[in-house]
Amino acid sequence: MSPGTGSALRLLAATADAKAVAEIGTGTGVSGIHLLRGMRPDGVLTTVDVDPERQQFARQAFRAAGFTGNRARFIPGAALDVLPRLADGGYDMVFCDGDRLECLDYLDESLRLLRPGGLVCFEGVFAHGRTVDSAVQPTEVLRLRELLRTVRETEELVSSLLPVGDGLLCAVRRGPSAGA
Repeated sequence: MSPGTGSALRLLAATADAKAVAEIGTGTGVSGIHLLRGMRPDGVLTTVDVDPERQQFARQAFRAAGFTGNRARFIPGAALDVLPRLADGGYDMVFCDGDRLECLDYLDESLRLLRPGGLVCFEGVFAHGRTVDSAVQPTEVLRLRELLRTVRETEELVSSLLPVGDGLLCAVRRGPSAGA
């Protein structure tokens, strides 16, 4: 993760006054540390990854960064197996940095998990410039293009593509309209 992407995540978590954040793809814990630094002091990061070894490494990184054990909940497993068990509307922010082939499914789950006004972010949507390259692209790039189109066309979302790192797609879930 680039420093710019990390700074943006920290800012977005702070702007959302995030108390509950779900992260898809724990990795080595870099993004989690940025999210935790932006979250409320009583906030909890729920992070999901298929690799328990990466989660152990991230747990150590969080501790080294000064976060107590009660600030993060590590759930090993495939995101699409774990996410359905998380609470509907129970999250202020969802950060997606998992399998790009599953990004549209992550979006569906994120919309279920987010409270109105909550924020979903997808890292790496530029795919090193391949999402705008007219050459034939692998399936993961085609899925990212579909994700970008879906987010842009979904009336429930207000979105922006931030040009940090390898592209950070962010969208706020609109609340119910005043007339509804």
